[in-house]
Amino acid sequence: MLAAATSRVVRIVASWLALLVLSGCIPQAGVPYEMRSWNRPFPPYHLIGNIHYVGTNEIAQFLITTPTGHILIDSGFEASVPRLRENIQKLGYRFEDIRILLSSHAHIDHVQAHAVVRKLTGAQVMASAADARFIASGGKGETVYDGVYAWTPCPIDREIHDGDRVTLGSTTLTAHLTPGHTMGATTWTMKIVDHRRPLDVVFFPSANINPGVRLIDNARYPAIAADFERSFATWKALPCDVFLGSHGEFFGMKDKYARLVAGGAANPFIDPDGYRHFVAQAEQQFREELASER
Repeated sequence: MLAAATSRVVRIVASWLALLVLSGCIPQAGVPYEMRSWNRPFPPYHLIGNIHYVGTNEIAQFLITTPTGHILIDSGFEASVPRLRENIQKLGYRFEDIRILLSSHAHIDHVQAHAVVRKLTGAQVMASAADARFIASGGKGETVYDGVYAWTPCPIDREIHDGDRVTLGSTTLTAHLTPGHTMGATTWTMKIVDHRRPLDVVFFPSANINPGVRLIDNARYPAIAADFERSFATWKALPCDVFLGSHGEFFGMKDKYARLVAGGAANPFIDPDGYRHFVAQAEQQFREELASER
């Protein structure tokens, strides 16, 4: 009698867990509570050229494929690595063929799984010199979240500097250091050809000013305002046809994905006007915050 009741309880719990997994609501170890709504499943899809989306509903991760292996931009959360592997497999590629791991910026939602991905794939981890120390230290000393968030320290195989190029096969990405959101935030650019048309792709890191961060008299990051100024100058000068970013909301991913799936003559991710509008809006918010502190 007791064994039967216990078995029934086990079946009920298993059923509820299955439902939670399918709904993307199951708690995940190491994922900050306030970020769990960003970490729900999203269908992987071919975006444009040799660029594929393999991230979550909000935390963007991009797989750039080549015949000699693949480049992954951002690793996401450790708990989500199995889903990342599954997303890549659904697109017909092998997770183990990731050869290079890049980062947009050194915050937990983008780099927590770096060490795991490096261990499982043998990928070379490349990061800007300023962010490399935070990735390698597991978040220690980071200007916003030191002591708040941490991750498994990950060795850096190559430090990236402004203008450096990362090449795999016939694909080359160029690093543009655009600090502010973090000291080493990096905008990656590449060129693709879509229907015989050459296009410039921009992977935007972030221009957000985190809650509680000051632009003036910031003891942990004294140069933050000057860095943002230079970064906005860089962003405004970059040619952009395909606008992508480290969070889906930056580039209107969900709406564009729906339009992509619906079909049409034009790829909705070709959005130079959207890029210019986004950068202009971000700069306005920066200047308003700067003015409010003076």
